[in-house]
Amino acid sequence: MSELISSHRKEALKEILRRLHAGEPLSALREEFRRAVGNITPWEIAQIEGELVSEGISPEEIRKLCDLHLELFRESLEKEEPLAPAWHPIGILMAEHRELLRISEHLNRAVNTNNQEEIRHIREHLRESEKHYLREENVLFPVLEKHGIVEPPRVMWSEHQEIRALKKEIQSAEGPRLKELAVALAEMLSSHFFKENRILFPTALRVVPEEEWPSLRAQFDEIGYCCFTPPVPPAPVPAAQATAGFAPAPAAEIRLRFPTGDLTPEELEAILNTLPVDITFVDKDDTVRYFNSTKDRIFVRTPAVIGRKVQNCHPQKSLPVVERILREFREKKREVAEFWINFQGRFVHIRYFPVWGRNGEYLGTLEVTQDITRIKTLEGERRLLDEGPAG
Repeated sequence: MSELISSHRKEALKEILRRLHAGEPLSALREEFRRAVGNITPWEIAQIEGELVSEGISPEEIRKLCDLHLELFRESLEKEEPLAPAWHPIGILMAEHRELLRISEHLNRAVNTNNQEEIRHIREHLRESEKHYLREENVLFPVLEKHGIVEPPRVMWSEHQEIRALKKEIQSAEGPRLKELAVALAEMLSSHFFKENRILFPTALRVVPEEEWPSLRAQFDEIGYCCFTPPVPPAPVPAAQATAGFAPAPAAEIRLRFPTGDLTPEELEAILNTLPVDITFVDKDDTVRYFNSTKDRIFVRTPAVIGRKVQNCHPQKSLPVVERILREFREKKREVAEFWINFQGRFVHIRYFPVWGRNGEYLGTLEVTQDITRIKTLEGERRLLDEGPAG
């Protein structure tokens, strides 16, 4: 990130984008772009769009006009081809792009030939493809934000929401409407993947240090894959055995003392992970600080989210609700915010609570999520231990 764009070149490009936003036709600006700017790198696009937002152009406006930007930059971007090995998170995402484009082509053929068995099979693949978007949103995007790349991930997440809406409707659509949706999905994926392959991924390879990628791959593995199983990463080079034969003395046991008892850190972690709820804590500065690791977590959480602003953990359309909850908690106008939704065949209860310090100061917000599908079916009483298998 040490390279700087020349101020003259940067201002020329920003002025062209402003005129594009103001409604000037693309055809009139393309030649001026070639003369004033010439070739442009994905990193420069990410940097300049971020500056435009800081100067008052809304992220939503950037989102709406992203396709125009892409068309303006297309000739330059066609020359960019990010290179990453097959095990690498970027290599995996690009391979999945190719596979998902192939699946969308098969869907169009199956719809045109009314092949119901193939349509059913493709619908299953589309449901599984959710893991692709979850890995980007929960691993890649937070890391990019930590390295100063904010606007491109925000735009891509907005497009993920549009793709999800199309996939959801495809699951039940029939006849002419299904044909229309299949065409729309193919077009949307082609445009979206081009932006990621040519802008987002090269930028990621530039700003994320090499030593961070193995950890990101491990987080990818935890979420899982949708189209294939990627190759195993190369084994890390073992550290020099400079301390061979030396065994450090065990540290004294640490106990965390509370008014109602004390626990070791290991005990506390195990207790939090044993709770039948997912919890996530956001501190007083709206930064994600902790989540527990339950056996059957409902919503994806990865280590990459730690240190991320909670506003960046939600799609753009949800931000007004998020901001309102946090504001009303701070102002002590609300003691809980709760929601319940149907999610992947489960009935999920989601609650948010303000967390207060001993002196009444606001410490942050706790999210508690629970699958209450079985709880809703309970009736009567059970006073004896179930004789079935334990667990």
